Amino acid sequence: MAKASNQKLKILYLIKIMMEKTDETHSITMTDIIAELEQYGVAAERKSVYSDIESLRQYGLDIIGVKEDRTFYYYVGKRPFELAELKLLVDSVQAAKFITAKKTNELIKKIEGFASMYEAAQLQRQVYVAERIKTMNESIYYNVDKIHAAIAQNRRIRFQYFQWNIYKEMELRKGGAYYEVSPWALSWTDENYYLIAFDNMQHKIKHFRVDKMIRIEITFGIREGRKTFYQFDMAVYAKKMFGMYGGEEQTVKLECENRLAGVMIDRFGKDMILKRTDEQHFIAKVKVAVSRQFLAWVMALGDGVKIVGPDVVVEQVKEEVRRFMRQYDVGSK
Repeated sequence: MAKASNQKLKILYLIKIMMEKTDETHSITMTDIIAELEQYGVAAERKSVYSDIESLRQYGLDIIGVKEDRTFYYYVGKRPFELAELKLLVDSVQAAKFITAKKTNELIKKIEGFASMYEAAQLQRQVYVAERIKTMNESIYYNVDKIHAAIAQNRRIRFQYFQWNIYKEMELRKGGAYYEVSPWALSWTDENYYLIAFDNMQHKIKHFRVDKMIRIEITFGIREGRKTFYQFDMAVYAKKMFGMYGGEEQTVKLECENRLAGVMIDRFGKDMILKRTDEQHFIAKVKVAVSRQFLAWVMALGDGVKIVGPDVVVEQVKEEVRRFMRQYDVGSK
């Protein structure tokens, strides 16, 4: 591009230089600015750059000038995102199993665009994507987009759902038959992205892993289950589910040692019912979907917690213990 046409882009290149080359601990002189503009094929005089900097300040860019001896140093102060906030975003992208390794790196690169080159280097030192467990379904972004579109249009969706087999191949559930549901919300739970939907055939709320959905189509059918969903509390639902595995919902009584009060509150929230039984123990009443995952969670807490009711759940625990004994031939010799 010729220098003459580049002159029209001078103020845009100035923004780029200030955002990339400066931050609260790295500044740039007027001589440096003019030299950087020259790299973009823009010839500039000090007076015009001073004027452009003032225009950018009026626009809202926080350009700060500090005089040391006889030289002014310029840098961008307040930015749309603080470095700590960008690190939090990077951590969130890294932690999300539903984002592929390729997309993770692409998103982090875009997040770096909100930082100076020096701050971006600090973000890069946080990146450890290669060995993390990530989804292999690159179409998840298009899935999310279609689901949001269906919700906005008040339409149902149909899709195929798969699982991985022993050969690490996609294996369609229900023999490849399509699921048709009414989408109502998306939830990020246990590091995975889930669709929360109303099953039109079974008339109940269900959840589906978004990264395991393929060939999503928006149908002409109007969504069903509005009343059911509006009586539905996503936060309560996630709290009841363990690893988003289903089970019959029941109020379970847990006898716990006092030292586990924090564990119970962290999992079930402060609104749960706690009742002291003696100096060392309390009873916690919690509403949960009783699944093997829930029982395993309780067992993992050791002898500090015990399920004491209802009887049907206590019997499930005993049967689970018997299953373990049979599986590992305990007591057979």
